[in-house]
Amino acid sequence: MQFASDNTAPVHPRVMDAIMAANDGPAMPYGEDELTQRAEALLRDTFGAADALIVTTGTVANALALSALVPPFGGVICHREAHIQTDECGAPEFFTSGAKLLLADGPEGRLMPEAIDGVMAGFVHGIHQVKPAAVSITNATEMGGIYTPAEVAAVADGAHAHGLRLHMDGARLANALVATGVPARAMTAEAGVDILSFGLTKTGAMLAEAVLVFDATLAGEFGRRRKRAGQLVSKMRFLAAQFIALLEDDLWLELAAHANAMAARLAAGLKAHAGVLLAHEVRGNTIFAWLPKALHERLREAGAVYYVWRDEGERLLVRFVTSWATRPEEVEALLKVLARTR
Repeated sequence: MQFASDNTAPVHPRVMDAIMAANDGPAMPYGEDELTQRAEALLRDTFGAADALIVTTGTVANALALSALVPPFGGVICHREAHIQTDECGAPEFFTSGAKLLLADGPEGRLMPEAIDGVMAGFVHGIHQVKPAAVSITNATEMGGIYTPAEVAAVADGAHAHGLRLHMDGARLANALVATGVPARAMTAEAGVDILSFGLTKTGAMLAEAVLVFDATLAGEFGRRRKRAGQLVSKMRFLAAQFIALLEDDLWLELAAHANAMAARLAAGLKAHAGVLLAHEVRGNTIFAWLPKALHERLREAGAVYYVWRDEGERLLVRFVTSWATRPEEVEALLKVLARTR
């Protein structure tokens, strides 16, 4: 009953096979090999991007992307629960040489255009304040919320109206695409996203993160920005092989669909329990639910693994995350524990 994170999942066998196949003989280093060039072309084509650059972690993808948009005296408008705010240990501020995160609220971790307007309305002191330069959204969000392409486009329009560029954190973008049934381009390039941090590590890969640049004016020097950050990997082919294995034949979407289906089954069972209250609708692979403390303790005793998000004494807000590797038997095991504690 492992529901702590999709980061706990193993590497998909086809990805592992691709890594092993990439180990056959020599290849040029630093992305000059055939696999890396093929993977980057596949990323550009899938998303309609001007450039695609492979990096090692989601943190560095987010931080490097923002560093291309925001000066040291700048600001990034993001949700209060955004990963760049809660879980990057100051990396965005470090990579931008000091830019400030400007926090806003919204339902299910989503940042709406009116929130951008609200933050911008407070900037009336000119040179005495940081200069807002970008908006950052996450799809799917840290709270499990999902933007539709129309909602992303509305945020993009709102950001661009203020002269701001739009960054999207796509660590779980596959789950959002499956939930909305749209192609990658519709959620990114065609919706007005300027730069995307895209990850497949949560979707069957060992180490597969990238920055996709849609604004051609940003693309020219991003390669040097990556090199300066120590992200131009010598044996890039082993990272590239993972993108190829997952993106070709749409394996990444197939795996995300399984994760979403397991979350839907788990959410339905949780919702049916009289003592459980879902925090909001479940559409991706992340579930937030309020549990009575006694029920939480019984689940823990039975071996269920998940994160406590908020502890309010007699009730707790908890997070369950399913993955490509979540087995139906795991979901049923947790639901059987619930059935015994009505």
